[in-house]
Amino acid sequence: MNARHTLPVLLLLGSIGLCPSLSYAEEPLKSKSLPPIPLSVEEIHAWIDRSHPLLRGAGTEKTMARGKMLKALGAFEPTLINDTELERFISSSNPGKGTQTVGFNDTLIEARHPWGFRYSAGIREAIGNAKIPDLSFGGGNNQVLLGGFLPLLRGLMVNPENAELQRSELANPKAEVQISQTRQDLFLAAATQFWDWVTAVKLAEVQRRAVGVAEDRYRQVEGRAKAGAVAPLDVVEANQEVQRRREVAIAVQRLVEQEQLKLSMFLWENNAPVSPHLDRAPNFPSAMLVPAPDTIQAHKLQAKVDRPEVKEIGIEAKLNNIDLELAKNNLLPSLDAEAAPARAPEKFVLGLGYRFGLELKIPILQRKSRGEVLEAQGKADRFVFMQQFREQQVLIDVDNALSALERAKERVAAAAESLRLAKTLEEGERFRFSLGATSILFVNLRERNSVDSESQVIRAKADYQKAQALYQWAIGAWARTTPFVTPVTYRARD
Repeated sequence: MNARHTLPVLLLLGSIGLCPSLSYAEEPLKSKSLPPIPLSVEEIHAWIDRSHPLLRGAGTEKTMARGKMLKALGAFEPTLINDTELERFISSSNPGKGTQTVGFNDTLIEARHPWGFRYSAGIREAIGNAKIPDLSFGGGNNQVLLGGFLPLLRGLMVNPENAELQRSELANPKAEVQISQTRQDLFLAAATQFWDWVTAVKLAEVQRRAVGVAEDRYRQVEGRAKAGAVAPLDVVEANQEVQRRREVAIAVQRLVEQEQLKLSMFLWENNAPVSPHLDRAPNFPSAMLVPAPDTIQAHKLQAKVDRPEVKEIGIEAKLNNIDLELAKNNLLPSLDAEAAPARAPEKFVLGLGYRFGLELKIPILQRKSRGEVLEAQGKADRFVFMQQFREQQVLIDVDNALSALERAKERVAAAAESLRLAKTLEEGERFRFSLGATSILFVNLRERNSVDSESQVIRAKADYQKAQALYQWAIGAWARTTPFVTPVTYRARD
């Protein structure tokens, strides 16, 4: 085979041999996993909206509110009545007829109106030899039944049944306030606990790095001691520093586990808490903003309306106003008008078709009613003062959150500058140690100072994020937001 035929064969064999290597090279790319999605406060809040038992338990308040409404409406629902009455007697006007059995069978519907009047309508069928003087039909053997009761003073439009109906109408807004309050408190507690967990994770990373630096130096000093360059006592001091930093790292690891378990109480799945993975701990956001004065003023005005504490006072005041109106109505005399068919068989048989009445009752001392009015009026005055207090408390909460934001931002700047200076001193001390101009003790002290400064930066950043959550709680941002589920979009770590 000449060279002209050999070259294509070699190229073909080479390509066949290279194909497996190309497939093997692509497999690691396909199996390479993406970095975990950092956990966020918004995701935790969406998790709470979706499955937290306390929020789901608060949601049952709306079911109870619907139950109260149905219970109150039950006083006004129509009732179907079928009544059969019989009388057996001897007529005094005509004793010769002997014993007679007469009566009636009534089929009617009775109902009550929230304004206080009652009404009924139906049909009466006579049994035996009876006289029907009014609204008869069917050959005088049947009668149309119409009746009514009308309060003219006390009980007109304001009565216990109507008051209970008005209270039940406020049950649903009250339930929504309770749900908003529970949601506000859960969101604040979850955000605070989330940043406590992130802080513990970051502190653990700092301590692990410190332990690694101490272990590397220990091996370095140990080698130099064997060569006779340093004293054996330096080896002991380097080893002691390793053990000290390991002890601190173990304590911080315990803190991580504790904060992780606390955070799991806000993450529920299948009716059980779920612990977040440590690799999902995010970095602290770099942006640190404080609201503008105009925005703060608008938030304060809105918070005085949206905060559940203020809304709750308003609902309680409305409930008390219902009791106050009812108590004042009870001070009026009772004047009732009534028209109804005769229901006693002996009267019906005698030919009494309908009865009409007008009743007047005037209480003399009115102690009970006057006491109810005084009690309700006192509660109304108290709710006015309570509302003033709650509104001022809302403003103080907003100012407190703003103060926390501003001071935390200043702390972050000061702590960052302190860390920069500590790192400079640490590098300088290491350089001096490499020249033999200082001891390992001073190097350890400089490194401890750097670790403490970095820890202070982490805590200051966490306090700023917790202050942001406190501000959202103070302005009622989570109370006026309807429950939702936030879709989690992928975002790699910075």
